[in-house]
Amino acid sequence: MTMMMMITITMMMLMALMLGAAAACIVVLVPLGMAGWHLSRNSALLFSGAILITLSVCVHFTPYFSSVSDYVTSVSSVAVFHRPKSSCMNLIHRIHWEVKPNASLLSFNATQNLSSSFDFYEKHWDWSKTQRIKACRIHKLSKPEAFHLINGSWVLIAGDSQARLFTLSLLNLILGSEPQRMDSVKTALLKRHSNYSISVDEIGMKLDFVWAPYVLNLTHLLTDFKTKKKYPDVMVMGAGLWHMLHVSNPSDYELVLQTLKSSLVSLFPFSTELGIKSPPHLFWLGFPMLINGMLNAHKKRVHMIDAMWHAYDRALSESRLLRQTGGPMILLDIQSLTWNCGAHCTYDGMHYDTAIYEAAVQIMLNSLLIKSRHRH
Repeated sequence: MTMMMMITITMMMLMALMLGAAAACIVVLVPLGMAGWHLSRNSALLFSGAILITLSVCVHFTPYFSSVSDYVTSVSSVAVFHRPKSSCMNLIHRIHWEVKPNASLLSFNATQNLSSSFDFYEKHWDWSKTQRIKACRIHKLSKPEAFHLINGSWVLIAGDSQARLFTLSLLNLILGSEPQRMDSVKTALLKRHSNYSISVDEIGMKLDFVWAPYVLNLTHLLTDFKTKKKYPDVMVMGAGLWHMLHVSNPSDYELVLQTLKSSLVSLFPFSTELGIKSPPHLFWLGFPMLINGMLNAHKKRVHMIDAMWHAYDRALSESRLLRQTGGPMILLDIQSLTWNCGAHCTYDGMHYDTAIYEAAVQIMLNSLLIKSRHRH
């Protein structure tokens, strides 16, 4: 009896569905058909009417065909998947600063030896304490964590004085517990307009700093790598301040950046004959905020004005060198770091406190960590 009732109910549901479909045909197709008959007198109107009828039929009958509904849903899902969305990489620059007078120097007197005026201020930074940043496990890496991350790597840092200060901060993280060794590193690394190399045998890491104040120098460096068929595991580059000062032509700067991008793109993905499984991790050191009134030379104050700085920053964006504009390099945003730290973090309006470059190093390391997690 129960089975008969279920069959009866099923039959009734099918009849209701058929009646609904028939009603839909009458409600939708009959008026549209009549409209189409009237429109047939005008070919243009007929064409428009045909499109309207087709779309109306598709809209009304799609729910009756599960396969079509499933297809539409699947297409929608694919579109959402490819749509740009927030990720851990989008959070790595969300740093806040605390800059305050150094309590130990409030009773400063002339007998105290200060290396610069910004020693009067303490600089502390950290990532914002949000759930998303905690979920991404973004944090200040310790020396052992940094050791583990860059173990056995060849790191190349090439560029101007900003790149040199970045190099110093990375080595200070790795070797900071060895003061005598770091003193030797500083003496050699901070020689003006010179290259520097070091091997950290404890972790099998090799680091090269290449003095390359112009983007053209960086492009030539890539050509050398291609010739030798050997590439670093991590490449950090940044140049532009010398071009701003001595060339003062944002359009030319954009062109040389585009040439650099073309060189990078031509190298990746690498040919299998080179025996390289994956391309290097590529980072670009952005411009620092320039404080014109603090610049220590007349030529700098004339050429490195705010308008020129902004023009060069736009040129970097429009060159599409950076990952955020479709390029190959991840930005280490020195601009945001220096802007948020402020004028108390620089002594000459261009070069900043070590805390800036320490933060940039940690941003790079966290980027490498995030990318390694994604691979696994």
